[in-house]
Amino acid sequence: MKSVNEIVSIGPVIPVLTFESVEQGMHVAHALYEGGIKVLEITLRTAAGLRAIEQTLQLASDIVVGAGTLTTSTQVEKAKRAGAKFGVSPGLTSEIHEASQDVGLPLLPGVMTPSDILFAISLGYEIVKFFPAQQAGGLDMLQAFRGPFPALRFCPTGGITRELATSFLALPNVVCVGGSWLTPKTAIAEQNWTEMTCLARAASQIARPNTNTL
Repeated sequence: MKSVNEIVSIGPVIPVLTFESVEQGMHVAHALYEGGIKVLEITLRTAAGLRAIEQTLQLASDIVVGAGTLTTSTQVEKAKRAGAKFGVSPGLTSEIHEASQDVGLPLLPGVMTPSDILFAISLGYEIVKFFPAQQAGGLDMLQAFRGPFPALRFCPTGGITRELATSFLALPNVVCVGGSWLTPKTAIAEQNWTEMTCLARAASQIARPNTNTL
């Protein structure tokens, strides 16, 4: 089992994916993997989420699939049973933390405020998801967090674009970014898997100046 630290070190971008069907999920996951993306976050926002996680794990031995939008302990347990290698939550509660610990699912918890961060640190987290990144202050907020929380590292997610990703990854306290720009709605509607592979290839090659801190 990989730790969150190991998972975020695999690549600079973790796609945040929501699928309407398992078949759609397989096409998208394959296209992204062909472009060099080996870590995927498949959200549980639709009924296809858990099954898509199960199927995507069969694509390759080195693919790492996590379950996103975990908001209850039941979802944590189901994600683990589906084979998810890590979990991602939009926020953090004692219930989600304890469930993740109980089933052995590495968790990337969401934070937005200093109080959220203090709670996460008190539970032992060293890497957190900053969400929703752009709406919560973006680059300026993460720079401000460095003062009071110098050891904490972030994966900003929410409103991140290809252009913004480079700026976020240049921050000393950012280890990777989450984003959905690799899977444009038009490309999904047109089943343009080649476009997604090209976007994934570009994303996987984004420079990450702070790799040596992972």
